[in-house]
Amino acid sequence: TTTNDAGTSTTLIPGLVTLKVKAQKKNDVKARSKLPMALPNEHLMTFNQYKDAKTLFVAIKTRFGGNEATKKTQKTLLKQLCKNFSATSIESLDSIFNMLQKSISQLAVLGVFILLKDLNLKFLRSLPSEWNTHVVVRRNKSNLDTMSIDDLYNNFKIVEQEVKGTACSNSSSHNMAFVSSPSPTSTNKVPTTYGVSCGS
Repeated sequence: TTTNDAGTSTTLIPGLVTLKVKAQKKNDVKARSKLPMALPNEHLMTFNQYKDAKTLFVAIKTRFGGNEATKKTQKTLLKQLCKNFSATSIESLDSIFNMLQKSISQLAVLGVFILLKDLNLKFLRSLPSEWNTHVVVRRNKSNLDTMSIDDLYNNFKIVEQEVKGTACSNSSSHNMAFVSSPSPTSTNKVPTTYGVSCGS
């Protein structure tokens, strides 16, 4: 109820809420609750003041979007990171693939895209030496420029156990432990045999 200067009071009676408005409000509440999940913990309190998804999104974009100079710097750094992408020999196939995917995704957000063949070659070059046989076979295939990075990764995933087994058997001499056993006892019992397995 509101009262104007003349002393007349007006009471507003809310109308019926349509299904469209109700669904829109529900979506806004859902979006408002999900947006903070993308924020680093130290920024949660800063953005807590925004009560609807639209204003929260604008605030996040303003804070983290950066200006053109920042975006240009980001592009340059990401391109350099992607160009020099490499992995250590102790990293798994999954972690190498995930790191490369993350770099590619970040570049795509900034509008930079890498040719499929270049991306596949980058993935092949980053694999540790135990993959060399499979890398050479893949490099010589004619479909490297049409095969998706996911398909290439899945092809390597299929032979991963074989490669791990080969790497394990090649390095087993490094993983052996020599155990001296006591001489046979007076009862002529044979000492227990020690098994040595190769770590994966």
